Amino acid sequence: MDTTFTAVGNLVRDIQLTKVGQNEMVVGSTALAVNRYMGKDREQEVSYFEVTMWGDMASNAANSLNKGQRVIVTGRLQQDTWEDKETQAKRSKVVLVADEIAPSLRWATAEVQSTRRERAKSSDSSRGQENVLVPDVDLDSDF
Repeated sequence: MDTTFTAVGNLVRDIQLTKVGQNEMVVGSTALAVNRYMGKDREQEVSYFEVTMWGDMASNAANSLNKGQRVIVTGRLQQDTWEDKETQAKRSKVVLVADEIAPSLRWATAEVQSTRRERAKSSDSSRGQENVLVPDVDLDSDF
């Protein structure tokens, strides 16, 4: 079971999209700056998180969010490790793998547009789960 982690902060850079694997799954990456104010003098401390997102969410986020915007990201923390090619030193970093990303509406407004999914089922490699097509819902109709 994964522990859910939620961070609210500002995008440090625009979301960069790449395609990986034989199926060319879309992966998006960015960084998030989270500000905290400490002590009675309210000194600012900033933490930076690398954020990774997959599939349609990555594409939608890249088309909707820009550097500097305040966002809310919910997901899980994952530690990536590798060996430095030059020094052979072991390196690692903690990445926030996003389950959800959205603009913060605390100091902004947003216009939401639903997207239509192309396929009925897709493998979500970030969580090892299948996403099932959700039927279109007319949000303007009375329930």
